[in-house]
Amino acid sequence: MREGWRQISFDMIKGWKNDDHIAALSCFRMSARAFAERSFISRIAVNPSPELLETARLALALDISSISKKEARQFFEKHFDPHTYKNKQGFVTAYFEPEVEASRVRTEEFSYPLYRRPHDLVKLDPDNKPKNLDLSLEWARKTDDGLVEFYDRGQIDKGALKNRGLELFWLKSVIEGFYIHIQGSARLLFRDGTSARVSYAGKTGHPYTSIGKLLVQREVMPLDQANMTNIRAWLESDLERGRKVLHENRSFIFFTELEGHDPDFGPIAAAGVQLTAGRSLAVDKAKHAYGTPVWLSTNEPFPDQSGVFQRLMIAQDTGSAIVGEQRGDIFIGSGKEAGTLAGSVRHDTDFIVLNPKGI
Repeated sequence: MREGWRQISFDMIKGWKNDDHIAALSCFRMSARAFAERSFISRIAVNPSPELLETARLALALDISSISKKEARQFFEKHFDPHTYKNKQGFVTAYFEPEVEASRVRTEEFSYPLYRRPHDLVKLDPDNKPKNLDLSLEWARKTDDGLVEFYDRGQIDKGALKNRGLELFWLKSVIEGFYIHIQGSARLLFRDGTSARVSYAGKTGHPYTSIGKLLVQREVMPLDQANMTNIRAWLESDLERGRKVLHENRSFIFFTELEGHDPDFGPIAAAGVQLTAGRSLAVDKAKHAYGTPVWLSTNEPFPDQSGVFQRLMIAQDTGSAIVGEQRGDIFIGSGKEAGTLAGSVRHDTDFIVLNPKGI
């Protein structure tokens, strides 16, 4: 096990026996299926260990339709050992899939574009990264003179990608576009009754800057009120002022339209699987392998619950703001209600990683 982590027993996990382990096992099997099919992973993470791959194979072999909750719990207890990190608390937020009105063509009402990935956007690695580029950059723009920094949010909003045919769909406002960028996916609803789903396809590579933190630092609003609902209201109250603040987050996301997805699940995550509401967890991709089970036990209830959140999650996604050994982001679901709930989740939590036995 990596430095700083120590093994504990399942009896030491608060609320462990009360969870619905069938639901957790079903979510784990989603990752297991991706391992078996070698599904494309859009954002490289820690490689799954041979032990995790073997445990995933065993999970796929189960007849989950006839398994009991106790048997599902015993599967995790038999094949995993729980570990905590330096006796410290973790921290979780939540995210969701927005559902917004959109148009397939530009109109006066729908004038803000979601862009598809440009052909000249290049993922950087140690072999192709020019020495003159900022060390923090993960992406660059390919030119005849070599790789250069890609346009940032402000430059793109001012027309840097105009007339290149990159517009995928059109939204009502820059604010709606920004929140889709934050979530990394969305369900788009069209006036003709049809819909589409878009998901992450790349980014400019600039560092992510939290708009909420900026507003708190500038004393626009106190920390305990800096949730998504209040921040969005402040941005929309003066669109020109709001746009200037948004440009301070230079990171910009590109999208692709998804096809063949299951409507009962969420968007396709970085791990190449569709997200499961209330079970899929975004983690730091440099710290944890996708498919890793993680137990969360918060210190306070979620806004819609009477008791604390205690649940076995599966690491299946990542995000620019999700950094650290014990940092997580819970996928809540799709739509406005999920968005309201997600924006209120900022909780200290037990963050217990289940590693396959033998690690």
